[in-house]
Amino acid sequence: MLCASAPEAPGRWLNGAVPRFLAAQPDARLIPLPWHLPLEQWPTDVLVALPRGISRHVVRFIQVGSEVFAAKEVLEGSAMHEYRMLTDLNRLRAPAVEPSGVVSGRVDAHGSPLDSILLTRHLQFSLPYRSLFSTGVRRETVSRLIDAMVVLLARLHLTGFLWGDVSLSNILFRRDAGEFAAYLVDAETGELHDTLSDGQRLHDLDIAVVNLFGEFSDLREGRLLDEQLDPLALVKQIETRYHDLWQELTGVEEFAGSELSRIESRVRRLNNLGFDVAELDIQTSPTGETIRIQPKVVDAGHHSRRLLRLTGLDTEENQARRLLNDLDTYRVQHSLSHVEESVAAHQWLMNAFQPVVTAIPPDLAGKREPAQIFHEVLDYRWYQSQRERREVPLTEAVQGYIRDVLSALPDEVISSEMISPLGETRQLVNPLDPSQGFVDEEDMPVDPWEAEAYAPGTEVLPDHLDIDALRRRARS
Repeated sequence: MLCASAPEAPGRWLNGAVPRFLAAQPDARLIPLPWHLPLEQWPTDVLVALPRGISRHVVRFIQVGSEVFAAKEVLEGSAMHEYRMLTDLNRLRAPAVEPSGVVSGRVDAHGSPLDSILLTRHLQFSLPYRSLFSTGVRRETVSRLIDAMVVLLARLHLTGFLWGDVSLSNILFRRDAGEFAAYLVDAETGELHDTLSDGQRLHDLDIAVVNLFGEFSDLREGRLLDEQLDPLALVKQIETRYHDLWQELTGVEEFAGSELSRIESRVRRLNNLGFDVAELDIQTSPTGETIRIQPKVVDAGHHSRRLLRLTGLDTEENQARRLLNDLDTYRVQHSLSHVEESVAAHQWLMNAFQPVVTAIPPDLAGKREPAQIFHEVLDYRWYQSQRERREVPLTEAVQGYIRDVLSALPDEVISSEMISPLGETRQLVNPLDPSQGFVDEEDMPVDPWEAEAYAPGTEVLPDHLDIDALRRRARS
């Protein structure tokens, strides 16, 4: 990790103040940026307009060459804490955005201090929940988003991470075959422990229920949620699914000593959920009549690790599952069952996967990532084969998919022309800050947290913890 002041740049640093950069992999292209300006005043030539979630802080996307960074203006202590939390989560291979660095020690033209900026790498092909809901979503899609959130929360809890602010606004979603994969995007309130107690986990879940109920209610009021979907029922569903998943991942199972096959069955069930079992606690009764098992160490990414080992493809979990299934089919169709799996995987990669990916025109490549395209081509081929009552070749299917499906899809990769959420045709007040709403809206969106914080007559809380001030505010 490198922590250093930027080199002198004539005319760039004002009042002799030089910003300080903290980064594990420093990028010199970031140094000339206008760090002496508040983030909301940055010139548009260094920014890119991308859809993002609601934030209590000023957030912008910075484009440096072909790379895009998310920049969040926040107090230095919070920036440092979040940077280290995200670094630890990435080290633990948890689903979270990748931190790039912290820029501190900034001052403006008058010598007044400016807040620090936390930099994270933009997660390619990811979308905030408001973009997914912008044109309305089916009930089945909401269910898949809920599943993705539940898996994310369980995975974070398995690593010992206490989130403290679980909400849709703090999650990014990526397509994962027919499902979604969820990523943590805000770790400002997070804490990392060796393990979490049941009380800590349930406290996190309670926070999720409250926040998600508010967000689902907001979507419903904005007519972005199916009217038949009740926000209260949705959060109850999240609670139930979380408890069921956690029980499967960590619960104790007891059975007769003659049922040893249940040990393998438990491991297979976890593998099917996308988790590997690194440690399994097995206890036998003194008489040998009963056996008690409990997974002690489970690690997500069972299918994606296997696919990466065989082919070098780094994909989401459900995408890997689908590609591995196609690899198994390929082995049978080409009589490769007796061939070493790695050899068959190489042939599949060169003769099935790569021809599909390379057939995509360059101007359409930004609509889906390669693994997702291959999954959707397989779906398209199956439906075409059913309609035409014949086995449609993969080469024919990919051309039909490009013509009938891909060409009509919106881009999901970063684009400087993406100035509004997916499906929106209205003009944003500020394309670089979607949270400010649209030009034709009579009432601008209001963050209730900030509105209450600065309402007339509201006592402004001091920087230090003042219990009396908190009590007075709670009574008002």
